[in-house]
Amino acid sequence: MAELAVMVVVLSSVASVILTGLAAAWAEKHIGSAAIGAMTEKEELFSKGLVLTVIPETIVIFGLTVSLVLLFVVLPQLL
Repeated sequence: MAELAVMVVVLSSVASVILTGLAAAWAEKHIGSAAIGAMTEKEELFSKGLVLTVIPETIVIFGLTVSLVLLFVVLPQLL
């Protein structure tokens, strides 16, 4: 039973990084295309578009944090 719990924790750790990475990529695709469209009409919007493009990367940082907590806090308690 402990082996199953270890597998679930490791797979959850991997899933948290993969899914947040995919979500950030999807969001950046849409934000980036909208920012490019806005910049073609007004060049002053470059800095706002750049900031909005970087914001989804924080999702990946949260996913990495969850993954590290699972691996270094939860997993040692199971072993």
